[in-house]
Amino acid sequence: MKVKVSRRAHFNAAHRLYRPDWSTEKNDATFGKCNNPNFHGHNYELVVSVTGEIDEATGYVIDIKDLKDLIRSEVESAFDHKNLNVEVPEFQTLNPTAENIAVVIWNKLRPHIDAQKELEVVLYETPRNFVTYSG
Repeated sequence: MKVKVSRRAHFNAAHRLYRPDWSTEKNDATFGKCNNPNFHGHNYELVVSVTGEIDEATGYVIDIKDLKDLIRSEVESAFDHKNLNVEVPEFQTLNPTAENIAVVIWNKLRPHIDAQKELEVVLYETPRNFVTYSG
């Protein structure tokens, strides 16, 4: 029997969506207001879920405190109150779209989660705009 365990987290970050190899006009046409050269910010909401078998000894799929600590160390400390384009190494050459942020978060968490368990990341950029990545 598989069970999904989820933990919600939050971080604030600024970013700019643009490609330096494109003209200003093409960046504006593609990314609109998100191409603001002075950046813009979001209050990101994150839901990380781990799915797996319940451990008979503990009754857990994963210890939720361990998941909380992992999210804090790998995501919140790396992204919270940061300019993603400038301060986060993964986005030095990767456009920090919600899609790319979700994949980066998944890649940061995956090595720390038992390989037998499934990992899912849901990232809300706004209350109505969100992406899901499951590897």
